[in-house]
This record gives sequence, structure tokens and C-alpha cells, in this order.
Amino acid sequence: MDFLRGVLGGPSAGPQPSGAETIQKLCDRVASSTLLDDRRDAVRALKSLSKKYRLEVGIQAMEHLIHVLQTDRSDSEIIGYALDTLYNVISNDLEEEEQEENLPKQVDDLGSQFTEIFIKQQENVTLLLTLVEEFDFHVRWPGVKLLTSLLKQQGSQVQQIILVSPMGVSRLMDLLADSREVIRNDGVLLLQQLTKSNAAIQKIVAFENAFERLLDIITEEGNSDGGIVVEDCLLLLQNLLKNNNSNQNFFKEGSYIQRMKPWFEVGDDNCGWTAQKVTNLHLMLQLVRVLVSPTNPPGATSSCQKAMFHCGLLQQLCTILMATGVPADILTETINTVSEVIRGCQMNQDYFASVNAPSNPPRPAIVVLLMSMVNERQPFVLRCAVLYCFQCFLYRNQKGQEEIVSTLLPSTIDATGNSVSAGQLLCGGLFSTDSLSNWCAAVALAHALQENATLKEQLLRVQLATSIGNPPVSLLQQCTNILSQGSKVQTRVGLLMLLCTWLSNCSIAVTHFLHNPANIPFLTGQIAENLGEEEHLVQGLCALLLGISIYYNDNSLENYRKEKLKQLIEKRIGRENFTEKLGFISKHELYSRAAQKPQPSFSSPDHMMFDHEFTKLVKELEGVISKAIYKSSEEDKKEEEVKKTLEQHDNIVTHYKKVIREQDQELEELKQRINTLTSQNEQLQATVTQQVSQIQQHKDQYNLLKVQLGKDTQHHNSHSDAFQMNGIQTEDVSKLKEELEEWKNKHELVQGQLREKDSVIEKLKSSQLEMGTEQSSQSSKSGGLELSHELQKELEMLRSQIKLQSAEISKLQLENQKLQVTNTSSDPVLGDGGAAAANSSELEGRLEQEIKELKSEVKALLEEKESLKQHLDSSSSTVAILQDEKSKLQQEVAESKKEQDDLLVLLADQDQKLSALKNKLKDLGVPVEDEDDIESGDQGDEDEDGDEEEQD
Repeated sequence: MDFLRGVLGGPSAGPQPSGAETIQKLCDRVASSTLLDDRRDAVRALKSLSKKYRLEVGIQAMEHLIHVLQTDRSDSEIIGYALDTLYNVISNDLEEEEQEENLPKQVDDLGSQFTEIFIKQQENVTLLLTLVEEFDFHVRWPGVKLLTSLLKQQGSQVQQIILVSPMGVSRLMDLLADSREVIRNDGVLLLQQLTKSNAAIQKIVAFENAFERLLDIITEEGNSDGGIVVEDCLLLLQNLLKNNNSNQNFFKEGSYIQRMKPWFEVGDDNCGWTAQKVTNLHLMLQLVRVLVSPTNPPGATSSCQKAMFHCGLLQQLCTILMATGVPADILTETINTVSEVIRGCQMNQDYFASVNAPSNPPRPAIVVLLMSMVNERQPFVLRCAVLYCFQCFLYRNQKGQEEIVSTLLPSTIDATGNSVSAGQLLCGGLFSTDSLSNWCAAVALAHALQENATLKEQLLRVQLATSIGNPPVSLLQQCTNILSQGSKVQTRVGLLMLLCTWLSNCSIAVTHFLHNPANIPFLTGQIAENLGEEEHLVQGLCALLLGISIYYNDNSLENYRKEKLKQLIEKRIGRENFTEKLGFISKHELYSRAAQKPQPSFSSPDHMMFDHEFTKLVKELEGVISKAIYKSSEEDKKEEEVKKTLEQHDNIVTHYKKVIREQDQELEELKQRINTLTSQNEQLQATVTQQVSQIQQHKDQYNLLKVQLGKDTQHHNSHSDAFQMNGIQTEDVSKLKEELEEWKNKHELVQGQLREKDSVIEKLKSSQLEMGTEQSSQSSKSGGLELSHELQKELEMLRSQIKLQSAEISKLQLENQKLQVTNTSSDPVLGDGGAAAANSSELEGRLEQEIKELKSEVKALLEEKESLKQHLDSSSSTVAILQDEKSKLQQEVAESKKEQDDLLVLLADQDQKLSALKNKLKDLGVPVEDEDDIESGDQGDEDEDGDEEEQD
């Protein structure tokens, strides 16, 4: 114990041992002690020395520590000490801290060397995976840290060991579900190292429900307002999704894109942009870009773009784009993200075109962004992002291209000048004093013309007012004028790229360009001169522009025909020199950088020379122009003929495509008409059944009214008898009698009206029967059709029989002719020949008779077919008549229903007035009996009359 006390810092007798000796004694104690407590104390001492004596502990104690991990797994404390000691030895984090403290740096990378020693035996990594499964905090946490350190030092080798170990990745995924945040957070860091540059492990982690767990952690931590844990989760998500098409598809199919929308719900005040929030939001935007990157397969990118629009993610990004108070780097990254979300997706591009900035008056977002692009006071990175956004908006978007170019045309320019259009901003940037604005505006305008020959022709109409009093100049002429004035290299490169894009594949634009006599001498002079390296790029672009003027020349100008331009190159420049200058473009370093990806990313404004889409054009035309320079006039003629035939073929193909498209539209319209007609038919059938039920209800109501009217008449008769019996002859009673007479007359009128309605109902019944006959006629129509089909089949059979019999007749006629020839040739057997002739004539007669019978049968069948057709026509006309009658009946039913409602109202008024009369009679003292009393009284009178008759 004195030895341990000396190691741990306690007082001891005698001289102090050196560090190496102490470590050796501790290693011996770990290897030889039988008591667990002694081994635990020794390992704890090694842990305390491992930071200061990292090399000695690593060399002497690693084997003993691994042995402890294998044999003493029952004691979590000693396992924890051993794991911590190994972590201190292998990890380079401590070494970095020492370097910060200006301590002497280790010559060799100790962490990497000790990691190689540890993973030489793969069982060590497998043992570590099993220890990570332990729930005990003192075992699991140091195990996670040690495995993370191993992956940092020798990532690919440790990844392969974990990949081949049974359930290796699945064990580590359980760390994300640990309730202890320290272990969960370190588990995220471990998975970050595990998934780096290993697609197989990335797929396994993704299918182990990693997306769900990581998104839950981000939500729990507060999305973009969260801490460093959110950043770690986002980095892990990037590892899983970047350049992994399978995981990207799984992320989209799992509806995880919809869960990204709350990340970008930034408040209106936009205050409190902490450094961590900026980092988190930056990573979130990068994650969106990973899903819609132009380097992904087009189908996967398109489906993600549509999902982002439908879930409202694009709308949320546009809100941040137009918000105020957003940090510059977040705004720049948001512009880049929106660019790739809308790139090549027509639906998203249309939405972006409709976005307005919250200004007064509101301006389109595109106009606001272009204002930033041509403003030289804006940051360079932001201007590059706006240019990329504009390029993505126009990528494969003919509608957007037309809208931009239309703002430049004379018919659509706002004469009042109240609003600034996109075209005006581009022209302003194209001719400003800032070379970067010139370049950006030229490239943006070139994208508005990309692969659109119609707009290239339209842009030739644009006229610019250069100064007061001077006539307007065309845009093409103004570009060439600025080019010849010897401006900055960046400006000239931008204008030459615009002109090359404009003239390529547009013969009319080439003719306009050649029509200016100063253009060709300027180009040949630029190419022929021996200038410095900084001018090589301009010379190459001038050679490309001259080559385009030759290749797309339609020979409409006599002085600038293809052959004459080639001779001019031969005399002034030389073919070899021309080809060499043309090759300057593709050999330039900035050309290679721009060709790598669509996004313009430049370290400084001076490096902003080439556009990605322009590099494609150069690659396409460089070889073609080089061949065209060496071609003879005859080869040019042949090539033109081939072009014409190809154009004719393309025209034919486009014509048939148009026809097919129109036929598809007609088919769709017919299908829609069929659907509407079937739905109308179903509605009509439903209304018919409804009307039948309504008629039945009206009949029932009518019967009830008849019964009620009968009771009312009996009631009036009983009142009159009572008046006569009592002998009351007052003026009030006479008045009441007069009123009763009036009501009786009205009652008779009502009964007459009811009789008329009864007849209407009978008519409706008959119409229902007619509708039944209509259905039967339709069935007979279908039966007639079936009968006609059967008759046609019989006709076909008879025709085939006639053909067979006619063939037999022809055979018999041939035999008959042969017999006649033999008869004429032999006289002795003349009598036999006559008999044969008689037999043949008899056969012919029979056949003719059968043919006549068959013809008569065919005639009868045709007549029957005609009668069936007439019957079908008549049935169709009856169907139309029945439909008209049906509509009339529907109107009559509606009228009868209205009249019956009026009758019900009249009867109700009559009942009220009768009750009022009864009350008046009661007030006058006249006894009035109720209906029930009258009925009982009538029965009693009938009984008395019966008794009197029996007595008599």
C-alpha cells in the first residue's frame, strides 16, 4: 500500500521512482493481483497517469487493459477505469490541449499508432461493441468515447470491422434512444464518424430509423433555436443523405421533407440571431440543398422539389428571402437554396415568379434580387447567389424567358417609368461602369436566350436610346460598340459570351451581326494580334464568335458568305493560328472550374470569367467550328442539304407530334363528355324515381282531402237541420246561412278543381306507363339489333354457299364443254353424247333454279334488314318524343304540386272560417254539434228508423 500511496501522491519513505518504473509496477500489479480491489486500484492509478505519461502507459499497459476488459466484465468500476485509460492513450484531443499550452509536441501521431495496435485484433473492437451495449453509465459512456476516438484515428478500418460484426451498427443505433442526454449526444458524434464516406453503413443507419430519431431530437431541442446538439444531428443527417440516392429516396418516401418546414419558421421581428442559431439554420439550408442538388439524378431531384412545394417549404424559404433583418450569410445561403429548389421545376418556377417583396408598391422578388445583383455596394457572395438564382429560374423555363425578354421589347415597356422591370435592370447593368455588373447582366441575359431561337430573334427588335438627339441603337449594335471601345477584360468576356450565345443556332442574328461592316474587321484584328496572356481569353472568345458567324451563316449577305469569311481567315489570321486561339478557351484554368458545377463560386471578382452553361456551348461548338474552317464549298453545300433534309424531317416529326397531341386532347374531351352524360343520365333516373314517389304522395294527400271535405259537407248539413228544427229566424242566423251558402259554392268549386287534378294524376299514371313502354322499346331496340346481327350472320353463310355452288357450276360447265367436244369428235356415239347433253342441261336448269331461290331469299333478308333499320329509326324518334313528354310531365307535376299546395291553403282558411262561424252560432245561442256528435247522432237516427219500419 505504501507503493500505491506514493503513486497517488501520498508521503512515502525513500527516493521517488520514475514514471516508467511506476507504470511498470502498476502493470505487474494488474497482471498478477488475485484480488479485484488491488487490480481496480492499479487501473485507477494508470488512469491518473495516462494523461501525463501517455506514451509509457500506451506501450506498457494496453495489453493488460484489454485483458481486464475481457476478464473483469462483472465489475463495472474497473471496466470504466480501463476504458477511460485507453481513451486517454488513443485520443488526440488531449494532445491538442497540450499544444495549446505550448508543451512539446509529440513527433509521431501517437493516437493513430495506438489505434492500429488496438484494432490489429478485431476481437477488441467486437468486445468494445458489446461493452457499449451495457446500460451502466460508467461503462457505456467511456466505451462510446473510446469507439469515437478509434473512428477518428483509423476510420475506414474500424468501419469495416463494425460492418462485418453481427448487429454491429444496430447496437450503436440504440444510443440515440438512451434517456441520458450525455450518452445520446456522444452517440450522435459516434454515428457522425461511423457514417463518413461509407455508403453501406449509411444505408444501414438510415433503415434503422435514424431519420425519425434525429428529427425528434431536433424538435425536442427547439429546431433552429437549439444548441450544439441540433448542429451535431444536422451534420449526421448530411452524412446520411449527401451523395446517397437510396437514402434520399427513403427520406422523401418517409415524408420527412414535410417535417423540415418548422425549421424555417422564423419570427417577424427576426431578432436574437445568436451564433449557434445562424450555424443551425445554415446547416438546415445545406440539408435542403443536398436533397435538390443538380448533381443528383434528375428524377429524384424533381420529386423532392415537388414535395417541397406541396408541403409549403418553398413558400417558407421565400418568406425568409423577402424578410428584413436576416444575417447576410443566411440570406445568401437561402437564395442559393431557393435557386436549387426551383431549378428545372416548372411548378416551383411559376410560384417564384409570383412572389412579391413586401414593399410599397409591391415589386416582384426577381426584380428586387436583380437590383441587388447590379448594385456594386452589395457583397460579392450575395451578388453571385442572386445570379445563380436567376439562372435557375430560367433553366428549362421558356415561359420565364419570354417574360424577361418581353420587358425589353418596345411594345411592353412601361412608358410612365413608375416601375423598374427586369429587362431595364439587366440593360442598366450591362452598360454600367462596374465591370462585375456588366459580366453578371450579360450572363443573365444569355440565360434568357438559352436554347430559344424565337427569343433570339425577338431580342433583335430591342432599341436603346444612347443620348438625347441621337437615333436609337439596337441592343446588338450597342454590345459590339462597347466591345470595340476596349473596356475591362471582364466586361469584354461577358459581352462576348452573350454574343456567342445569341448568335449560336440563329441565322437571322448572324445576318444582323454581319450587317455592321465594323464587326468582322474588329474580330480578325483581335485574333491576329500577338497580345499578352491576359488577352488570350478575349482572343479565344473572338475566334469562337467569328466561327459561329461562319457556321450559322445562311449566305444571305454577298460580301460575308461562308467562303469569303474562310478566305479572310486564311489571309489575315491563318487556319492553324485561328484554331490555336480558339483552343485558348478550353485550356484556361477558370474554364475548367466553371465546367464542374452550375453554381457560380469564385474566390474573388477577378476570377469571375466563365459561366457553366457557356462551357457546354464551347464544348459543343469548338470541334464543329474547327472542322468548318477546313471544309470546302462543296462540302458546305452537302452539309446544307443534309441540314435541310434534317429540318424537313424534324418538321414532319413535330407536325405528327402536334397531331397526336391534338388527338389526345380530343380523346380526353370525349371521355369527359361521356362521364358528364353518364352522370346526367344517373341524375335523370334519380329524378324520375323521385317524381314517381312525389306523385304517390300527392295521391295520398288528395285522398285525405276528399275525406276531409266529405266530413265538412256533412257538418254543414247537420247545422242547417238544426236551424230548421229550432226555428230560429233572427237576422244573424240568416246572415250566417248566406255565408254558409257562399262557402258551399266555394266548396263545390274546390271539388271541381280537385276533380281536374285527379284527371292530371291519371294522366301522370299513363305517362309512367308510357315510360315503361319506352324502356320496353329500348329493349326491343336492343333485340332488333341482335336480330340484325343474326341476319347478317345468315347472309354471310348464304353468300359462302352461293360461292361454293357457283364454283361447282363452273366445274360442271367445264365438264359439259369437254363432253360436247368429245361428242362432236366421235360420230358413232352421237346418241350417247345427246343423252349427256340432256343430263347437263337438266343439271344447269336445277342449278339456275336453286340460284334464283337463293337470290330471292337474300332479297327477302335485305328487305327484312331495311325494315329493322326503319324500326330502329322510328324507335329512336319515339325515344326523343318520350323524352320531350317526360320533361312536359315533370313541369305538369310541378304545377300540380303548386296548385295542391294552394288548395291546402284554401282548405285551411275554410276550416278557420267554419270554426269562426261555429263560435258565432254558439254565441247567439244556437246549439252547434261537433263532428263526432253528428256522426253518433246520425247513427242513432238510422237505428230509430229501422225500429219504426219493423213495427210497421
